[in-house]
Amino acid sequence: MRAFKFLTADGRGVFSGFAWPLPDARPGSWVESEIDPCRSGIHACRTADLPYWLTPALYEIELESPIDEQAIKVVAPRGRLTKRVDEWDAGAQEAFGQMCLDRAQELAASVPERLAGWVPTSGVALTESARLGFIAARIAEELGGFAAHLEERNRQSAWLIDRLALD
Repeated sequence: MRAFKFLTADGRGVFSGFAWPLPDARPGSWVESEIDPCRSGIHACRTADLPYWLTPALYEIELESPIDEQAIKVVAPRGRLTKRVDEWDAGAQEAFGQMCLDRAQELAASVPERLAGWVPTSGVALTESARLGFIAARIAEELGGFAAHLEERNRQSAWLIDRLALD
């Protein structure tokens, strides 16, 4: 299965700290682990899951079955990074952050008396894209329930898929 994996700038897992074998001209080495979601296994995301896991570096990953499909991630016993998604660079991270900030402002402006103070000031770093995406989704949820939260996350996924040319 083709999926995606966000890592730190130096190629480490955000939660595990594991230093992934990075692809160069060829895919990185295979990594194996028993599946126990949130504890062990090769964790990755589908395109719909991208906004939940944003970090500085994005890679395409090849996963081997069996794949445990979770709500906002997939977990497999074996995977390898096949290539870095170079389109996810500082410019794309800032553009995503700006899109989320604009969206949060738009949503909050629809009910300013209720959502005053929910939107970060212009002093927030646009590279804090994961935080800004979460804020926009939370404001949507406050306005329209969990379905609106999911709709906002779907909007963010569509933006990422388009900007990063993932389909």
